[in-house]
Amino acid sequence: MTKVDVISGFLGAGKTTLIQKLIKDVFAGHKVVLVENEFGEIGIDGGFLKEAGIVINEVNGGCICCTLQGDFRRALEKVVTDYNPERIIIEPSGVGKLSDILRIVKQVEGLELDSYSAVVDAKRCKIYHKNFKEFFDDQIATASCVILSRTQMITEDVLAADLEIIRQLNPDARVITTPWDDLDGKAIFEAMAGSSSGFPEGLEDDDDDDDDDHDDHDHDHDHEEHEHHHDHSEEEAKANEGLSEGNHIHLGGEDEHEHEHHHHHHHGLDADDVFDSIGIETINKYTKESIENALKQLPDTIVRAKGIVPSAEGGWLFFDYVPGDTDIREGSPAYTGLITVIGEKVDVELLKKLFEVR
Repeated sequence: MTKVDVISGFLGAGKTTLIQKLIKDVFAGHKVVLVENEFGEIGIDGGFLKEAGIVINEVNGGCICCTLQGDFRRALEKVVTDYNPERIIIEPSGVGKLSDILRIVKQVEGLELDSYSAVVDAKRCKIYHKNFKEFFDDQIATASCVILSRTQMITEDVLAADLEIIRQLNPDARVITTPWDDLDGKAIFEAMAGSSSGFPEGLEDDDDDDDDDHDDHDHDHDHEEHEHHHDHSEEEAKANEGLSEGNHIHLGGEDEHEHEHHHHHHHGLDADDVFDSIGIETINKYTKESIENALKQLPDTIVRAKGIVPSAEGGWLFFDYVPGDTDIREGSPAYTGLITVIGEKVDVELLKKLFEVR
């Protein structure tokens, strides 16, 4: 049996940072496969984890429920048969629901659930709980272990308010509040695995109807009643008008394979009902200052931005943005400059202007 660790967390909570810490302190020398499930067209984090010798199987694009019920399940099955790893680490999309991920893990033979956690940004817990309950609250309510990030940046009062929200949603979860720099990966992982004893109760209750719906893909759902049919071909063509060679805009949502069904299930809203994901491929060169300037001007409807782009001074720059926090550092080259922006009602023309994509 292959052990599985699911590390969920809302956009920008610090999942990748935690996984890097676990790989270094806990899983070094073990046969580990990381499966990422990204919301949006362009996968950026994979390049950094490949350096740690981890096999990457990114599942990008597609509306969230289709990706989960289709590509994602097949990706897991393929990982088990092709690599036969000791352990699979699953890093779901920041706007994926942990409960949905666990339902799929449960359906794949040869997997043993070892831990299922939610990383929560302590600085933004209250605002995300208020604004994005559908996704954020599900991750906390489902997790057996909640791992607070950035606790060194908040007051005791803010921490107490965070814990009250977490306890309301999940009174039984083990909560890690100590700053990560004060803990090694082994201590964190012991808390994660020690809080889990197999799948949470209640997953069986919702499985059957949903599986029939999603596996068949024959049902009579029409996109009109859902009011958000994603036909991005015309929109993408317009977004790419006048762009010079080497620059390209991708609009997230449904991928190229048309899924002839819409979202009709009890989980409520899906990520593509709420969020736009814009991917930019660019050959532009940037300075640290130009990236900082662009990120400062992002509207408050943007909840996540990240990228790896060529530096005007040589090398490559990686940037990471959540509202109020920006991190820019040197990174490894990508096949071209890659920028992903996720938010509500994202203005593509504004992004082109801010990142000088012409």
